[in-house]
Amino acid sequence: MPDISDKTLDELQSSISNLSQKLSFAYRMNNQGMINQLNMVIEGYRQEYSKKMDALFAKQQIDTRISVEQK
Repeated sequence: MPDISDKTLDELQSSISNLSQKLSFAYRMNNQGMINQLNMVIEGYRQEYSKKMDALFAKQQIDTRISVEQK
């Protein structure tokens, strides 16, 4: 897999969408080898997307926790 750390969030999301369409096609063709490969690549893109979102939240000091405490 190529280095994707320089891609923007929009580029990552677009790539994930494109790869998901290809994955859907692979499932329709019952091509297990391609399904496995695409799943691995998609997971890599999702991890990078998640890492960038976490960094963005930290930079903007957005708290992602949900409090269920009663006051």
